[in-house]
Amino acid sequence: MKFSNPHTTAKGENRAYIVAKKFKTVWFNTGSLCNLECKNCYIESSPKNDRLEYLSLSDFKNFLKEILDNDFQTKEIGFTGGEPFMNKDIIQMLFESLNNNFKTLVLTNAMAPMLHKKNELLDLNKKFVKLLKLRISIDHYTKAQHEEVRGKNSFNKMLEGISFLKENNFNFSFATRLMWNENEKTTRENFKNFFNINKIKLDAYSTEDLVTFTEMDVNAETPEITTACWSILNKNPDDVMCSHTRMVVKKKNRKPSVIACTLLPYDEAFDLGETLKSSLKKVYLNHPHCSKFCVLGGSKCS
Repeated sequence: MKFSNPHTTAKGENRAYIVAKKFKTVWFNTGSLCNLECKNCYIESSPKNDRLEYLSLSDFKNFLKEILDNDFQTKEIGFTGGEPFMNKDIIQMLFESLNNNFKTLVLTNAMAPMLHKKNELLDLNKKFVKLLKLRISIDHYTKAQHEEVRGKNSFNKMLEGISFLKENNFNFSFATRLMWNENEKTTRENFKNFFNINKIKLDAYSTEDLVTFTEMDVNAETPEITTACWSILNKNPDDVMCSHTRMVVKKKNRKPSVIACTLLPYDEAFDLGETLKSSLKKVYLNHPHCSKFCVLGGSKCS
């Protein structure tokens, strides 16, 4: 059966693996709780899912110290969830990251949890405007299809959050999913109109201003990646996300641990231990997401 043996494929070929030499970006999952319950959420975030507990400021500081004490070449720290702004320690964690001169990226739905922290965010942005960036998740440029995924009354509330960020000169961008049977060109063309209508000064054709993600479906057919695939596909394993990123999570009733991939927070096969240093080991690409999303889709979370 495909994706069952960590070292060999169903055809008996050597499975491809990645060896990390540095951590350009270290992600921190602040907890799986979210104010929304979106269809197809890869992490199953919801107002009830606490399989990943809230990461504490103390937890974060421990890993930050490890980053500072070691030559991991880390340039960026990312915060994801769930909805990061639901974590009571998020502002303090952001301050610690920014105050240590890291580029700091927060993934958010730009709704009520973020807006409840307006004053704190304004203070951070005033002090660290060149380092702080927020990335807003948007599932479609139309209200109807966005709310088909995110639920009723989510679109206008997101627009309220966008207006706050825009009016106060925050550095922000967007992330969307390639779904609805649209190709990337059509998606970007329509987001250009969305940006114009909402007076958002971003470039819809820029992969930094608008990140597009391949839709993730573990049941969709996708090939296993072998060691021979690198030359066949003309791909460099050092370009795959897990070669230069890690994510810290806090599984329920456990100590925080380091995960190889931001997309697989619950999969024990991708749990690499309790320190970043311990996670410097081979990561075998033994999951459909490794194939469809990262290698063939070429997607990256940062």
